[in-house]
Amino acid sequence: MSRPLRLTLSLVALTTCLFVALAMAPVQASAAAPSELTPSQDETPILTLHSDGERRPVSRAEIESSPLHEVTLQHFEGPQGSFAGVWLDDFLTSQNLDVSATLRLIAHDDYTVFISPQDREETRYLLATRLDGDPLTLEEFGPTMLIVPADAQAVEAGTASMTHWIWSIRDIQVQ
Repeated sequence: MSRPLRLTLSLVALTTCLFVALAMAPVQASAAAPSELTPSQDETPILTLHSDGERRPVSRAEIESSPLHEVTLQHFEGPQGSFAGVWLDDFLTSQNLDVSATLRLIAHDDYTVFISPQDREETRYLLATRLDGDPLTLEEFGPTMLIVPADAQAVEAGTASMTHWIWSIRDIQVQ
C-alpha cells in the first residue's frame, strides 16, 4: 500500500472516530438563547396560579406571551433536546405577580419546590413549555417544567442539587 493511500486511510479512520465520539458524547447544556419559535395560541389552562387568595388558570399562550428562550441539555430524568420556555421572573412580571415573594411550585404528583427571591437572584430558572419545539405533555414531564440551565451539567454529574428542578407543574403559589 502506498504512503499517500495509508495517510488517507488513517485520516478517514481518525475522522470517523471523531464523529462517533462526538455523536456519543452527552448533550451539554448551552446558555439559553432567544428562541425563534412562534408563541403558542393554545388557550387551554395548563396550570393554576394562586395569589392574594385568588386562583387563576393559566394557558400555554399566556405563559409564552413572554419572550421564549431555548437551551439544549440532558435532563437528569432522561429527556434531552432543546427545551423552550420563558424565564420565571419574566413570567411573574407578565402575570403582575410579586417578584419579591417566595414561590411554591406543586407537581401533579404533589411534589413541591419552594423558590425564594434569593434563589432567583442567584440563578435563572426557565419555565419550560416545549421540548424540540413540541408542547410538553404529562407523559413528557409537562405541561410545564422548571429547569436551571446553568446547573444542568453539574446536576447530571451529581455535583449540584436537583431540588429546584420540578416537572409536571400543576400549581404555582405566590406566598
